[in-house]
Amino acid sequence: MTLVMQILVDGFVISSLYALGAIGFTIIFGVSGVLNLAHGGILVVAAMVAWYMGANLGLGVYPACLVGILAGIVMAYLTYYLVVSPIERSRRIPAEEKEIFILTATLLWGIMIQEMLAYIFSSNPISVPRLVPGITNVFGVHTPTNELAIGVVSWLVILGLWFFVNKTRFGKAILAASINPRGVSLLGFELSSIHRLVWGLYGLLAGLAGVLLATFIGASPTNVGDLTASAFIIVILGGLGSVPGSLLAAYIIGFIETLTAYLSDPSYRTLPALFMLIIVIYLRPQGLFGRR
Repeated sequence: MTLVMQILVDGFVISSLYALGAIGFTIIFGVSGVLNLAHGGILVVAAMVAWYMGANLGLGVYPACLVGILAGIVMAYLTYYLVVSPIERSRRIPAEEKEIFILTATLLWGIMIQEMLAYIFSSNPISVPRLVPGITNVFGVHTPTNELAIGVVSWLVILGLWFFVNKTRFGKAILAASINPRGVSLLGFELSSIHRLVWGLYGLLAGLAGVLLATFIGASPTNVGDLTASAFIIVILGGLGSVPGSLLAAYIIGFIETLTAYLSDPSYRTLPALFMLIIVIYLRPQGLFGRR
């Protein structure tokens, strides 16, 4: 019973973090059609910067985490302006080939981020101090209060994002751009402005997810590929561009990985999710809730 509760608690926390990061990944694709394969790099940059600010510059845990989140936003905009936007604006690349060019470019950019982090910080794993100290008893399982706080914060942010998208003018413009880009002009917005707003929002979500991850299980430049793969599996399983699908898929993948880590070997935690992805692509290539 204790093991079951531990799996449920850890699965909930890691799934909430996956959901937080994958929603931004999904929104980016839904609005601009970009699959950002540098996603894991942005998460790890936020984590490493937060750790460095706290461990080496003496900032408290909360200011350090805020700087880490800001680093995630900066890296998201660097990805957009240095990698994605030049390809989107290029007249030399045929329109039908731009998607694959962006896919390849963000993959290479992610590798560059990983190597840069390893050079600056080394490949040793780091961890950010817990945001909330103490231990909480959850149905007989002694769980760090920080883990429960991570799940709560993740869902508060997700609910805040839902309110922003559905109840504010800018949010409705993002929703319109994901459904019908031409409809954005009817709201008085330029599509380029929506893209810039979405990339900033994505950076905020990715930065927060990276910082929270570092307070939970830590982070390392070697995690870049695994985090990108997990996000990619989630958005494919949930359906490209579908936020509800990404939420459901994040919990499916999160619990599968947690089960694998506890019942088998942690180094194999991503294998069952990869097999599931292959089955889904074969049986339902549009994913659980995908439109395309």
